[in-house]
Amino acid sequence: MSQTDAHTDIDLDPVTFEVLRSSFTNLVDRMAEQIQRTCYSFVIYNRDFSNCLNDAEGNTVMQGSQDIAVHVGTLHYTCKETLEYFEGNINPGDVYIVNDPYLGATHINDVRIMRPVFYDDELIAVTQSNGHWADVGGPSPGSFNIEANSHFAEGLRIPPLKIWDRGEFQDDVANLLVTNMRLSEDRMGDLRAQTEATRIAEERLLELVDKYGIDTVKTAFDESKNYVERIMRERIRDLPNGTWRTQDYIDGDPAKEEGFVTIDVEMTIDDDEVHYDLSGSDEYIGNFLNSTYGTSFSAVIAGTKMFFPDVPLNSGMYRVVDATLPEGTVVNAPEPVPVTGSVAGAYEKVMNAIFEMWSEVLPERAMACAFNLEYLLSGGTDRRPDRDGEEFMWYDWMAGGWGGRDGLDGANATAPVFGAGLAVQSLEGQERDTPLLTSQHSIVTDSAGPGEFRGGCGVEKGGRLLECENSVISYCSDRAYSVTWGLDGGLPGVPHGVTLTRADEDPKDLGTVFSNRPIETGDQFTRPSSGGGGFGDPLERDPDAVREDVIDDYVSIERAAKDYGVVIDAVDPDLCEYEIDHEATADKRDHIREHREGWLEADPESVAERYREGDLDQLDLVRRYGVILEWESGELLERTTAQFREMLERRAVAEWR
Repeated sequence: MSQTDAHTDIDLDPVTFEVLRSSFTNLVDRMAEQIQRTCYSFVIYNRDFSNCLNDAEGNTVMQGSQDIAVHVGTLHYTCKETLEYFEGNINPGDVYIVNDPYLGATHINDVRIMRPVFYDDELIAVTQSNGHWADVGGPSPGSFNIEANSHFAEGLRIPPLKIWDRGEFQDDVANLLVTNMRLSEDRMGDLRAQTEATRIAEERLLELVDKYGIDTVKTAFDESKNYVERIMRERIRDLPNGTWRTQDYIDGDPAKEEGFVTIDVEMTIDDDEVHYDLSGSDEYIGNFLNSTYGTSFSAVIAGTKMFFPDVPLNSGMYRVVDATLPEGTVVNAPEPVPVTGSVAGAYEKVMNAIFEMWSEVLPERAMACAFNLEYLLSGGTDRRPDRDGEEFMWYDWMAGGWGGRDGLDGANATAPVFGAGLAVQSLEGQERDTPLLTSQHSIVTDSAGPGEFRGGCGVEKGGRLLECENSVISYCSDRAYSVTWGLDGGLPGVPHGVTLTRADEDPKDLGTVFSNRPIETGDQFTRPSSGGGGFGDPLERDPDAVREDVIDDYVSIERAAKDYGVVIDAVDPDLCEYEIDHEATADKRDHIREHREGWLEADPESVAERYREGDLDQLDLVRRYGVILEWESGELLERTTAQFREMLERRAVAEWR
């Protein structure tokens, strides 16, 4: 369906409708400009924020052009809950604040500011801004506490509150909030920046009302949602009816024996609607990687929208796409189960599962699994000479690789699928602000999942602590074991995790989830992000493409032979001169084809022993033998290995046959 066709049956002439629809987008983009220019937090400055325009019932009318889908997919829930909470007491000049994940939001770091907009004493809209605050209290700097067994141990949960009441700033309420958070001045600055953004949006909206009339603007609200609904229904109607099902996994539940936590996603296309059913997912787990209803629904919307990138996102889409998310599961954890790490846990697993199913429906847009979102956080006392013992908060995320696609390699070193608009943070800005020196930041050779079309490459980032005291480090990620997977015969990327090297000690693998690990001046850490999974059989990749990857340092000569069966001789590496041994390559590929299914049936413990003896490396285990260990100790994870091999059988071996 063309966008011209979508203009049929609207109650406005097409020109006025398009002008107003575009004006609503511009209004939200103005909010983004305001926040980025006036925020205090380096996290928000690097675009971990989103905004939207809601109607008087809380429905999303419009998002901005760079807003993050995980936020936008929940903003209508937050708005509806807040309007209901203050029903009968909503006044011009009011501004509300909320971060409650159990009221449709994401996690407690995402703080929403809402301003009701009135015209002639009638509530006509709500302007809303969401910003990820770098800290909202709790025992861990950054408020990511892996030890939390309830939200009470994570940080400050804010129900709907009036932060401005009829135009009067509620100093006592604001001070109560920010004094329970680290770097209180930054938190207050972000609060004011987001509030001003909602005011600018209100001002712009009222200008449109004055120019076009209130009835026309309200009609445009409705038609903007109807427009998205019509486009989506027509797109879905053109697709075959059917049901698809797949699973993705969280590494494990710390409250239980080792083994993956299953996130089961079933998708049904029924004429012009799409329904997702996640009822087969496991129960919520004993750490903060659980999702709430709002976050998981947002993952459903974001995963779907990736296959319809030109369709605007507003509440019209929610009339076409819905989801069953049973309470008590890992995708709908009830109060007070901790959920702060949801976006690195259940959220992206739902998205990647949806990618796999839509890759079958729309193979021209197919994509394998993307790297896992991760956060590394550090806080303490800055003892550099010019900082006078002030508190610091270092909050970092990395780029990584997206999955290989049908006909194209995956995107290298890009933002996580959680938020494609996120910026890579400036190293210089971080170093000015905190006592951490970045020691490396580079693409990781061999991180991309092998395939006929390889995944995008991941990135490795390292740092060293400068003068500091009372400092700790925390990490939130996943896929140390449920490694980023390939599709249609493609192979996995690399495990995530952090390695810490302290003075006079050997490097230590700390895994993907921990909190409040003490660190001192001179300590060093490094962490790689995975590349995306490969798409298609790696043995079908053009040997010349593998040679180019070796030249670019995306693939090593050793793994070119092991993963792709391409034998390459280094003639003069300084001049990037490499040659393919075509006869040896043909023999190597025949050998791999003959033996690769047998490798995946090898006794796991004997494979683990070869790893411990140094005969095999981590990528041999992940890509060739399908064996997963507790990487620091080398202990075999039997149940995890069985599940990982089953995943490889379904996504790779079945295609090789």
